[in-house]
Amino acid sequence: MSTDPARQEFYARIGSASLAPLWEVMKALVAKEPKSAAVAHCWRYADIRPFVLEAGQVISAAEAERRVLILENPGLVGQSRITNTLYAGLQLILPGEVAPAHRHTQSALRFVVEGSGAYTAVDGERTFMQPGDFVITPSWTWHDHGNETAEPMVWLDGLDIPIVGFFEASFAESYADEMQQVARQSGDAQARFGEGLLPLGHTSVSKASPVFNYPYARAREALEKLRRAQDWDPWHGLAMRYANPLDGGWAMPTIGTWLHYLPRNFSGAPYRSTDATVFSCIEGSGKLFVFAPGGRLESFDFGPRDTFVVPSWQWRRFNASQDCVLFAFSDRPVQEKLGLWREMRGNV
Repeated sequence: MSTDPARQEFYARIGSASLAPLWEVMKALVAKEPKSAAVAHCWRYADIRPFVLEAGQVISAAEAERRVLILENPGLVGQSRITNTLYAGLQLILPGEVAPAHRHTQSALRFVVEGSGAYTAVDGERTFMQPGDFVITPSWTWHDHGNETAEPMVWLDGLDIPIVGFFEASFAESYADEMQQVARQSGDAQARFGEGLLPLGHTSVSKASPVFNYPYARAREALEKLRRAQDWDPWHGLAMRYANPLDGGWAMPTIGTWLHYLPRNFSGAPYRSTDATVFSCIEGSGKLFVFAPGGRLESFDFGPRDTFVVPSWQWRRFNASQDCVLFAFSDRPVQEKLGLWREMRGNV
């Protein structure tokens, strides 16, 4: 900001007319490259699991509506964000509990971290979840969660809450009853849309995949078959994205999801992209290196059930000490549609 008295006096006068000088802020508004307030961070599940379980003693699922501990980026304190555009949290459902049915314009993903056999119901169909499963709740669909097993169930929630908030387009509604009526047998969506077949004459108005549970068992089998080709990408290992069977696009319109398979002793080359990315380790272990602004090198050891985030346009690379599978999500579909997404690959 200029300290020239004449300019300051001018700025004060135009301020009373709700005007401001662009030249004083232009370099901040139109930056030469992305500058994120978010920082790289790792939430180690062994450290935070006690808090997740303790939340079950503090409040019930019914009272909380969604009993979730937000994974809040240390650089975005108080904003309920893991990246500038995405929200993430760990949700707990205890045996016998139901998280009441509701719907909202925000799209959500569930990535199962711990437990087996609890369900999510989406628009009248229940799907029973296993560790590593990727489950979609499309925008404005009724959904509730329940746990009829004997063990706690924990999953990672990822939502486009900040994106919807930016457009001031948030709507939400509670269902008349605690649980929605089951209208279709479990597996109906998979049978109709997930087997390389589609109902003849089918049309869809939804932008999300009609398959709302992508089981990890099937994805893992595919990764194992592909690894035999030994066709490793120097930056990503083996990376496969979840697809919408109707058009081959991303499974969700605002959140891109994919898997990385990193073989034992993999040492990745540096990579960066404009989509800040959240990772959750499914199996194996390794180390993430992030080159933060100013050239500062940070490193994070990770193992099963750990979650970590890499901000926009920061160099990162992976080392795998064991065969490792990572689940990842970002806002890449939105950036691609707007023509904003960029990547850069460092030297191998």
